[in-house]
Amino acid sequence: MNKLKAKVAIITGGAAGIGMATVEKFLAEGAIVSAWDINQEMGDALMAGLQTPDNRLEFRAVDVTDEGAVNAAVAAIVEKHGQLDILINNAGITRDATLLKMEGAAFDQVINVNLKAVFICGQAAAKQMVTQGSGVILNASSVVGLYGNFGQTNYVASKAGVIGMTQVWARELGRKGVRVNAIAPGFIATEMVKKMPEKVIEMMAGKAPMQRIGEPSEVASAYAFLASDEASFIHGTTLSVDGGLIS
Repeated sequence: MNKLKAKVAIITGGAAGIGMATVEKFLAEGAIVSAWDINQEMGDALMAGLQTPDNRLEFRAVDVTDEGAVNAAVAAIVEKHGQLDILINNAGITRDATLLKMEGAAFDQVINVNLKAVFICGQAAAKQMVTQGSGVILNASSVVGLYGNFGQTNYVASKAGVIGMTQVWARELGRKGVRVNAIAPGFIATEMVKKMPEKVIEMMAGKAPMQRIGEPSEVASAYAFLASDEASFIHGTTLSVDGGLIS
């Protein structure tokens, strides 16, 4: 339970869903965690529920699409801890509509949060990691980035783009001591999914060979493995955590 002991990690979108589960997992594995989210109230609730006796958790209200805010937050974390070992680019949104109905503003919003913000945070973290000669960047893609999905032109484009960026960064940063990978979750039981009609959830579960949807903790465990030294030769890959949906 100490595979990330004393590692300093940033987890974006860390106040809910997969992000919050990843914060919990990283704390259990001994990491020092800076959880980022745009929602201060959710951040306060996270801090109230996950306080550690050795103060290894902090929350920062950061807009990941704001380059200046991201750079300032990274600088503050490095000043405080002297290092940055892990970045989990988890923050993401959906604004679903079919191609014929999607508005340009909805397309831009999803691309900005799910793709451009990954670039912004990844660049800020990589600069520090290259300086110290080590680090891990893990990006959140999705199984729909691999095979597409009805009504999600913007989301699929962003998640496919994340896979491409991950592969480029792996080629650029591997020789500098920085590992880069992506995770492609399938249907996961986040709060948003749990609010869907039971028939919809059953349909989603039925598409996977394992005949169920995943838990946020299962994605968090994959992040913890890839962030640890146990995955020291895994680089430039996209790991599907989807119950066999892509098989």
